[in-house]
Amino acid sequence: MAINVQKLRQDFPNLALKVYGKPLVYLDNAATTFKPQCVIDAISNHYAHGTSNVHRGVHFLSEQATKAFEDSREIVRQFLNAKSTQEIIFTRGTTDAINLVAQSFGRAFLKSGDEIVISAMEHHSNIVPWQMLCEQVGCVLKVVPMNQHGELIWDEYIRLLTPKTRLVAMTYVSNSLGTINPIAKIIKEAKDRGIAVLVDGAQAVTYRSIDVQALDCDFFAFSGHKIFGPTGIGVLYGKQQLLESMPPYQGGGDMIASVTFAKTTYNVLPYKFEAGTPAIAEAIGLGAAIKYVQSIGLENMAAHKKELLDYGTKVLSAIPGVRLIGTAQEKTAILSFDVEGIHPHDLGTLVDEDGVAIRTGHHCTQPVMEFFKVPATARASLAFYNTKEELDILVKAIYRAKDIFK
Repeated sequence: MAINVQKLRQDFPNLALKVYGKPLVYLDNAATTFKPQCVIDAISNHYAHGTSNVHRGVHFLSEQATKAFEDSREIVRQFLNAKSTQEIIFTRGTTDAINLVAQSFGRAFLKSGDEIVISAMEHHSNIVPWQMLCEQVGCVLKVVPMNQHGELIWDEYIRLLTPKTRLVAMTYVSNSLGTINPIAKIIKEAKDRGIAVLVDGAQAVTYRSIDVQALDCDFFAFSGHKIFGPTGIGVLYGKQQLLESMPPYQGGGDMIASVTFAKTTYNVLPYKFEAGTPAIAEAIGLGAAIKYVQSIGLENMAAHKKELLDYGTKVLSAIPGVRLIGTAQEKTAILSFDVEGIHPHDLGTLVDEDGVAIRTGHHCTQPVMEFFKVPATARASLAFYNTKEELDILVKAIYRAKDIFK
């Protein structure tokens, strides 16, 4: 079903902003998405009418806050189709979730000589925690290469799965290339060999519906601010049996059952991994964001973004000197490119003068930049509230930048 973009844009106060007197064209959604008014209202309502800590109080406000907080956990459970809310851990974001798995699962179950397989297109947050783990326990990091289109080389992935492989940690959708990896196939090959799998789903949660039971991944991580929710909140899904076998990541607060100076016993899931006061308002905002997305329909959003991707690919490719970086056959609405003779940072500054917000830099994927032999790229990342007219404004701004650099 086609979505009414102009009507939906009214839900986002930021889209009414002007930059240097010009209407804002926001094309930086892979970095963070704007928040609809319903999310802002949910957060504001908690602070204005329901501020209290959760789980520990018997008074009215604490019980209300706890209910709203745990209602959001159930919304996330349904969103991912997890078996139980015990499998839904609130984190600070995808990075925090991956670090949790690296330090809790990794340090408990990986040893010297064990291998971890990642891909050449990973975000730094799915590289560095594993490098740290390798230094700590002596395991080995293996990298699946990609081709010039930004697609994983499948035969190399299969070759890297050995009897020593203990974990595959892979992105579902590349944040710098837009590549959609065949994650179901990736998981199946690993699970057939008894290998645990973590999926970085940060860019995937606005791409299509996620069913962690159907995927059969052991861990799935995403961030609230990528799906029109607040910053500072994210989710780690983990299979209950695995989570129960893992030691806590951090100590203190709600992760305890009892404490003496001699011994501490830990709380049940999911609280065992949620030390300290959680991001209560942010979790409530995440629940509101997911409900908002579901009211539109991920499939409807994806169909509109596919139209934008096709149009954006066409109009950017037609600009002399523009090279698209990341041309996978299966990709989402992320357009990374460079312009001959213009450094991406200069380009970003110049198009900003026309009210166009794009991301420039290495996008926390420096190995990707090294592979394509560029210092950085410009990236236009699209959401369902973007339009073809906004892409036309970007194109016009690029032509102006080219004229300046002639």
